[in-house]
Amino acid sequence: MNRRITVTPIRVAELLGVDDGMPVYVHLIEHPDARVLVDTGLTRLHPALADLDPRILPRDPRMTERIDLVVNTHLHADHCGGNHLFDGVPIHVQRRELDDARTRSEYTIPEWVDPPGAPVRYVPVDGERELLPGVRLLPAPGHTAGSQIVVIENGAHPELIVGDTAVWSGELDEPTTEGQRLVRSLDPARVWMSHAHEAWRPSAPRD
Repeated sequence: MNRRITVTPIRVAELLGVDDGMPVYVHLIEHPDARVLVDTGLTRLHPALADLDPRILPRDPRMTERIDLVVNTHLHADHCGGNHLFDGVPIHVQRRELDDARTRSEYTIPEWVDPPGAPVRYVPVDGERELLPGVRLLPAPGHTAGSQIVVIENGAHPELIVGDTAVWSGELDEPTTEGQRLVRSLDPARVWMSHAHEAWRPSAPRD
């Protein structure tokens, strides 16, 4: 892949009720063929999230520009809370994740997955899929059974966007889930997480 693909983290909220506070990031992929938003974050409050004490940040203008594709790493509320803003835009999510979000109680906020009056165009994914040249989706079970990650081929080592497959860097230093082990097996240059300010990078020297 000779054409450079860029990843930009965008902070959309803070969860003040979690430990010392936890950021919520979405990630914008700018590809020569399309602009892709990975997760849609939190855009409003809901009683079910009261214990997290969320603070919604003003909507970043980069999210109001043209978005061609959306990816949900999974459908917990802090990752799909802006899906309703992308009416008609294909939203790629693992089929297992979509089924669980629609059928399991207390899994997420159902009206954020399927917002009344704002039909969301889900594209169910079964396993691995190439989204664009140099960008593919891989199932990464662990945080949820239907979680997926985004793999971006940018040189010798890929760049990954993993949602909550890892919530903090220590989970990649010492992986315990199938998804975390997958991330490490891909030998990434850096890994973007939804609740960390900085990307994880391997500590071992690279050639």
